[in-house]
Amino acid sequence: MKSKIHKITPNLWFDSQAEAAARHYVSIFNDAQIGRITRYGKSERSEVHGIPEGSVMTVEFQLEGQPFVALNGGPHFQFTEAISFIVHCESQEEIDYYWEKLGEGGDEKAKVCGWLKDKFGVSWQVVPADLSEMISGPDSAQSQRVMNALLQTKTKIDLNALRRAYEG
Repeated sequence: MKSKIHKITPNLWFDSQAEAAARHYVSIFNDAQIGRITRYGKSERSEVHGIPEGSVMTVEFQLEGQPFVALNGGPHFQFTEAISFIVHCESQEEIDYYWEKLGEGGDEKAKVCGWLKDKFGVSWQVVPADLSEMISGPDSAQSQRVMNALLQTKTKIDLNALRRAYEG
């Protein structure tokens, strides 16, 4: 029997770290698992790719119910901040946890306004779950105060500072 396929699944292209990245992400999130792992065979490993037969080609994994595929495709493409994954957090403790775990070994210069780049070059936004409400509410002065507080954030988000700005 065929399992249901999600309509959209992010595919992350790594040089050769797909399995290490998937295992790292699965170790961070509570509702997470590794799925199918495929390997390069003779037909897939062309001289152009130079990837040895038997090497991991793809790793399917899930984080909080969201499916992902990690692909070892070689060094042809790199991650940029143009794409990031948002982690919605309910508390400062959650923000601190994900900030520390996802940022460990990452690019220290890329840590600003709740954004970080992990050790694999993938960008993440670690934000309060109610951030969208705070910056797009009906009270424009309130939203502007929150946005100003957010833009002054040099690294991880301070939830209490944003809530103080929201309350005025």
